Amino acid sequence: MMAQGILGFQYEVEQRSSGLTVFGGLLLYLELAQVANLFDSLDRHLDLCGSGQGWSDRQMVTSLILLNLVGGECVEDLHRLEQDEGFGRLLRRLELHGMKRRERRELERRWRRERRRSVPSPSAAFRYLSRFAGETPHCSVRGRAVIPELTRPLQGLVRVHQDFLAFVQKHSPQSVATLDMDATLIETAKKSAQFCYQHHRAYQPLNVWWAEQGLVAFTEFRDGNVPAGHEQLRVLKETLAVLPAGVEKVYLRSDSAGYQHELMRYCMAEERQSERFGKIDFAISADVTAEFRQAVGEVPEEAWHRLYRQEGQEGQEEKRLVATDQEWAEVCFVPNAIGHSLNGPSYRYLAIREPLRQRALPGLEEEPPGPEVLEQHGDRYKIFGVVTTLDWAGEKVIWWLRERCGKSEEAHAVMKEDLAGGKLPSGSFEANAAWWWIMVLSLNLNAALKRLVLGGQWVNKRMKALRLNLIFLPARVLEHARQLRVRLSSAGEMLEQLLAARGRLLELARAAPD
Repeated sequence: MMAQGILGFQYEVEQRSSGLTVFGGLLLYLELAQVANLFDSLDRHLDLCGSGQGWSDRQMVTSLILLNLVGGECVEDLHRLEQDEGFGRLLRRLELHGMKRRERRELERRWRRERRRSVPSPSAAFRYLSRFAGETPHCSVRGRAVIPELTRPLQGLVRVHQDFLAFVQKHSPQSVATLDMDATLIETAKKSAQFCYQHHRAYQPLNVWWAEQGLVAFTEFRDGNVPAGHEQLRVLKETLAVLPAGVEKVYLRSDSAGYQHELMRYCMAEERQSERFGKIDFAISADVTAEFRQAVGEVPEEAWHRLYRQEGQEGQEEKRLVATDQEWAEVCFVPNAIGHSLNGPSYRYLAIREPLRQRALPGLEEEPPGPEVLEQHGDRYKIFGVVTTLDWAGEKVIWWLRERCGKSEEAHAVMKEDLAGGKLPSGSFEANAAWWWIMVLSLNLNAALKRLVLGGQWVNKRMKALRLNLIFLPARVLEHARQLRVRLSSAGEMLEQLLAARGRLLELARAAPD
């Protein structure tokens, strides 16, 4: 036999149906989706496939969620799921779970010939995504910020998402929703995409992160030329509409894209006191204008306070304070936009200054500094602004606002790098929006599994660790006496954790319905 390589082994194709799978841990996600009634929600809110031939909406969306979880980044990666013979056998058996005989026969009649695949082909998935465009596909306009209305299929995905939020809230109730609004850029080479502020083609979804639940509460897929702050108030209202029962208080955090007086007036409006959430307290990064810089320059030196950060292990009650090189102060400032009316809202402004120690580059010494640079007593400072309605200590408000940069921006990295949000499948805006929404469902399903089912050290693990230690779990699928058995390649601690996780899933399934 001719040598294949340097070391003494040969690659061969297994000719028998072995029932092997490398996705032994992926079954927990399917069980959680079943407990959360995610499949029923897909059947109820999506009707792109109807009762005709071929794949159903449930099968299509489930396959794309699984694609995200195993690390696929394009529809062609569905081949990787299809090639796993053991998982394919499991998937075909488990999709019949709970069905009556009549429903099983209806599922079988969707296929004119014998069904041979366990997941849709890439071409079938691509055609399915293209159906989200509806009758009048969105055409982006160069030089104009246009946000199209959601098509009916995309509205169905929003309702599926809302149902899942309600499930998580039921089993992990939170009375507070701290909403972090932030946009992210998805660079692309698609000619249908518009140029963003960084001068490359991109899409720019606006996401709302629910800090207490660790979930994406809402998202809006947008063209790259749509500014992050465009119609941010409307997105906030749509987010409030999908928040589940039990949420009583809402807080808002945003970068300077949210520094809009229309948005802030809405959060503070007295007429909202009778609405479900009442006043929405916020902390938002304020624009540093020449007027704001002048107000900061009038702050007496003794009014500045050193900014300290806490250091220590997570969970420690006592953490040591470490001084930073930044200082903060209260600023008496009324923006021109609201200063013309005695009845206008009044906000609390904080300023942060950071010394600039780097000297100007040669040839640039004569350039006037921007509004964010303050020269005072021979020193130069970079200025940051914060506007808030909170009456907390200034230092607490600043660090609370900066928490937004931790989790919500980490979620963007997960969306685009760990999941399939960073590579969009189509030139169709609606197809890409559907791909993005399905990715968000995958992200939230993963977050719910970590918090509600796995717990402990699993909660803070990223997808790379989950794939290595849980999802890519070698096993053999066996059938005996009409029972499916998933036999792990090795027992021990991982088996105990799987059994404990399935026990918690049983507890969730037995919880009394609303």
